[in-house]
Amino acid sequence: MKTILLTGFEAFGTTPVNPAEMVARRLDGETVEGVRIVSRVIPNTFFVCIDAVREAMAEVGADAVVMMGEFGGRATITVERIALNFNDSSRYGLKDNAGVSLQGEPTAPDGPLAYQSTLPLRAMVKAMREGGIPADISDAAGTFCCNHLFYGILHHIAQSGTAIPAGWVHLPHLPEVAAMEANLGAPSMSVETASEGLRLALAALVTHPRDIDDPISGRLQI
Repeated sequence: MKTILLTGFEAFGTTPVNPAEMVARRLDGETVEGVRIVSRVIPNTFFVCIDAVREAMAEVGADAVVMMGEFGGRATITVERIALNFNDSSRYGLKDNAGVSLQGEPTAPDGPLAYQSTLPLRAMVKAMREGGIPADISDAAGTFCCNHLFYGILHHIAQSGTAIPAGWVHLPHLPEVAAMEANLGAPSMSVETASEGLRLALAALVTHPRDIDDPISGRLQI
């Protein structure tokens, strides 16, 4: 492995600053375990986001793809296990950054119901926890642009016949976003803490081409 493509969504909806964009920019050009991180900020727009990541994968010669977004209300960095072929942004009252809302539409009409992340989820969570960063595995990536892009890239990889690891990481609100009146009481995480968590997670990705078998306890319910 020589290059990890790390992507982060831009601001969207009621989130004026996306932690995923901030972490992507902060880690761009760094190396973990001798592997280079190349970051891209991705438009939070249905289908356009999939094309953008596909182009970036080809451009940088990605050996792995780790995509990031924000999940407000969560207190930990969460690595997602399942991507669904289903979009329903209307349930959140949200539109993408092109003003589009999808309800009950698939990302790929010819695709399977779901794909499973090919990242070493347990190893990544264990590394973050051992480094003092709260982290967990999630089985619910939502039905907005995060899940949409997660599914779209796994579908692209499956169709292309490549076997590079790929998956999704959700980050909590940044403190300045949690401080907004509409979000008061929501948990938050600084960009410094989130960035260190991603460094540890990406290092675990490099050193664990196969996931560990250690059980990882979890309390995440959403």
